[in-house]
Amino acid sequence: MTVAIILFAATYILMLVFDKFRPYIALASGIIFIISGMLPIGKVLDELDFNVLLMIAGTMGLVALFIESKMPALLADLVMEKVPNVQKAAVALSLFAGIISAFVDNVATVLMVAPVALEICKKLKTNPVPFIIGIAVSSNLQGAATLVGDTTAIMLGSALDMSFMDFFWFKGKPSVFFAVELGAILSAVILAFIFHKNKAPIEKNFTRTKVNDYIPTILLVGVIVLLICVSFAPDTLNLPKEINGLICCAVLVIGLIYNYIKKRNLSAILEPLKEIDFQTLELLVGLFLMIGGIKHEGVIDAIASLLAKAGSGNIFLLYTVIVWASVLISAFIDNIPYVATMIPVIAALSTQLGSQMNLDSVLIAIPLYFGLLSGATLGGNCTPIGASANITGIGILRKAGYEVKNSDFFKIGIPFTLAAIIPAYIYIWLIYGI
Repeated sequence: MTVAIILFAATYILMLVFDKFRPYIALASGIIFIISGMLPIGKVLDELDFNVLLMIAGTMGLVALFIESKMPALLADLVMEKVPNVQKAAVALSLFAGIISAFVDNVATVLMVAPVALEICKKLKTNPVPFIIGIAVSSNLQGAATLVGDTTAIMLGSALDMSFMDFFWFKGKPSVFFAVELGAILSAVILAFIFHKNKAPIEKNFTRTKVNDYIPTILLVGVIVLLICVSFAPDTLNLPKEINGLICCAVLVIGLIYNYIKKRNLSAILEPLKEIDFQTLELLVGLFLMIGGIKHEGVIDAIASLLAKAGSGNIFLLYTVIVWASVLISAFIDNIPYVATMIPVIAALSTQLGSQMNLDSVLIAIPLYFGLLSGATLGGNCTPIGASANITGIGILRKAGYEVKNSDFFKIGIPFTLAAIIPAYIYIWLIYGI
C-alpha cells in the first residue's frame, strides 16, 4: 500500500509541475502500476471507464461537424446580442452550461458549450481560458442537481432508492437540487467578480453568421435527447454500462456517413476524426489505471475507514468530516470510485449509529449521503485534474493553441468550489441534520 501511495502522490506532483506533459506522465504511471502488479493485468479493462472514453471521442467528432456547420458562430452572435459586455457573456455561458449539465453528462456538456465560448472569444479578441474553465466548473457543480446529471448522483439515487423527482423533494423536504442551486447562485456571483475587469462592451453592429448545414446540430441535440431518455430506462432492459458512450459514437458514425455522402471524399470522414483529442483520452486512461491501482492496493478503502472513524459517534462531526474530506480527496482522486467505496461505509455506519441512538438509520444516512455527493462532486473543481470535465476543457483549449497554467485554474476553481460547497454544507444539515 505504501508504494502505491508514494507512486500516486509523485505522479500528481509531476502532473502539476509539468502540466504540458500530463498525458504522458499519467500513462507512464498507469503502466508502472500494471508492470509492478499493483494493478493486476486481468483487472485493467475493468478499471477503464469506456463509457467516458467513448463519450468524449464520439462527442468530439460530432462537435467538429457542429463547428464546421457554423452553428457555434451563430450561437455566439446570439449571445453577444443579448449581453452588454464580456463579463456578462462569461457568466451567461457558465450558467447555460450548468443548466445543460443538470440533465446531460458533464463531459458532454463541456464538449457542446466550449465551441460557442471559443467563437465568442475569437470575435471579442479575448482570452478563452477563463471562459472554458468557468464552463467546466459550472458543469461539475450542476451534475449533482438531478438524478441524471452525473454518475455519482445516479449511485446516490440507487443507494437511497430515489426517483428523479426525489432530487427535488425527498421525505417531505426540499431536496439536494436546492442545495446545488444555492451554491450555483453564490458561485455565479464569484464568477462575476472574477471577470469584473472584463467589462469591455460588445459591439452590436455585426451581421449574424449564416449556418451552412443544420444536420450536425440536429445530431447533437439528438444525442442530448437520447442521453436523457436512457437515464430513465428501466433496469429490466439490461442496457450496457457504456450505453452513453455507445450512443455518442453511433451518432458520430451517422454524422460521418452523412458528411461523406454530402462531400464525396475521404476527408469528410478523416477530418472530423482528427479533431478527437487523443491526448485527453491518454490522460484519462492513465488516471483510470492509477486509481484502479490504489483501489486494488486498498488505499481508497483505508481512506474511507479513516474518515468513518474520525467522526463516529457524533453525526454532525461525521457529516462535516465526510463533506470536507470528500472535497479534499476528490480534488485529486476521481470521485466515482471514491463515492462507490463510501456508500457502503455510510450504510454500515448509519445502521450502527441507528441501533446505538435508537433512531431510523435512513434518517441518519440521508445527510451523510447528500454531504458525500456535494463534497465529492464539487471537490473536483479545485484542481485541473480533479474531474473529467476539467481535463476535457483543458484539452479543448490545448487544441485551440492555449496552454492552461495551474494558477489559471486555481484562480477560478478554488473560490468557485468554496462558494458552492459552503451554502450546500449549511443547507443540507439545516434541512436533514439530526
